[in-house]
Amino acid sequence: MPELPEIEAFARAQRERLTEAPIESVPVAHFATVKTIDPPMRSLEGQRFTDVTRRAKRLLLPASGGHTLVIHPMSAGRINVADKHGKSALLVVRLESGVELVLSEPGSKRRAAAWLWSPAELEAELAHTGPEPLDPAFTPEVLREAMQRRPGQLHAFLRDQRNVAGIGRGYSDEILHEAKLSPYALAPDLSREEVERLATAIDTELARGLALREQGAKDDKTYRVHKKLGAPCDVCATPIA
Repeated sequence: MPELPEIEAFARAQRERLTEAPIESVPVAHFATVKTIDPPMRSLEGQRFTDVTRRAKRLLLPASGGHTLVIHPMSAGRINVADKHGKSALLVVRLESGVELVLSEPGSKRRAAAWLWSPAELEAELAHTGPEPLDPAFTPEVLREAMQRRPGQLHAFLRDQRNVAGIGRGYSDEILHEAKLSPYALAPDLSREEVERLATAIDTELARGLALREQGAKDDKTYRVHKKLGAPCDVCATPIA
């Protein structure tokens, strides 16, 4: 599942290409993927993306007409920029430059989603989303307050977008490994030192993941413990369990 580092790396890499030319057409807009109907996706034609940004695990593309195209790839969706889309494309936005923004999802499940929201609708939808962990305002105290508001096991706590924005299963594994904390530990029971350790690990692992993704690293190089059951730990060489 694309998480904060993957979406942020994409936004940084493709911002210039996706804002350099007007939108020519929207040749593909699968009914199961597009979750809004008014205005329709075709209303983007003739407009221009003014920026490419991110909030949590969603890609945001504000358009010159006032609405923002929001894309959430969910567990299996993939976002890329290409010259020609394939058969698995669920949403395609073609620019006059010939570049296409493509949301695809292999298989028969249709979990990836796209919306076209007004500023008020976007604000309302994102209002429940927690703080961005790479923001300087994200401190151990902010993290502790969130733990008190929504107690639960650490792994589930980190994946809840109301608590911390942009973290999923992959980076929850990496963060807790780096912090040397059990995924089953209860968030409110952590000591002050453990909370500080966790906050540092969140910053360290997301920054590390972002840097690697910007370099084009794949999962095998980016993840040290996620999806590596039985492989030797990079710290102690004990098989990962």
